[in-house]
Amino acid sequence: MFAALVSHPWAYPALEIAHIFGIALLVGNLVLLEMRVFGRGAALPVAPLARLSLGLALAGVSLAAASGLLMFATRPGELLANRAFTLKMLLLLAAACNAAMFHARGSLVLLDGIARAQMVLSTVIWLAVITCGRWIAYL
Repeated sequence: MFAALVSHPWAYPALEIAHIFGIALLVGNLVLLEMRVFGRGAALPVAPLARLSLGLALAGVSLAAASGLLMFATRPGELLANRAFTLKMLLLLAAACNAAMFHARGSLVLLDGIARAQMVLSTVIWLAVITCGRWIAYL
């Protein structure tokens, strides 16, 4: 299967497109929810918007993870030696820890200063993940 990903002219680019689409779903919906929490679209209730946007964000991260794992499988040795890839993986771990803490403390209900800081941190981490992902090709 992995040989087909490398040898077929459309397979790897299709994975990259799926990966980018997943990232767009994830980050776009996180930013949408963050904008609401910070006062934009005040007419939209937070709870229903959160259910919608977090569901789509989860679909996005699932798509990005699945496509990313398949891309990784085509050249694991090269990627493990790449500093940008290593940093990206550490940032993904940080994003997961931040999300787990956010939901464990009920931040969507509290919407306090800590919740807002965690949302901003999440966006910053995801932008850094995207940046590292682009740098992989150049290191």
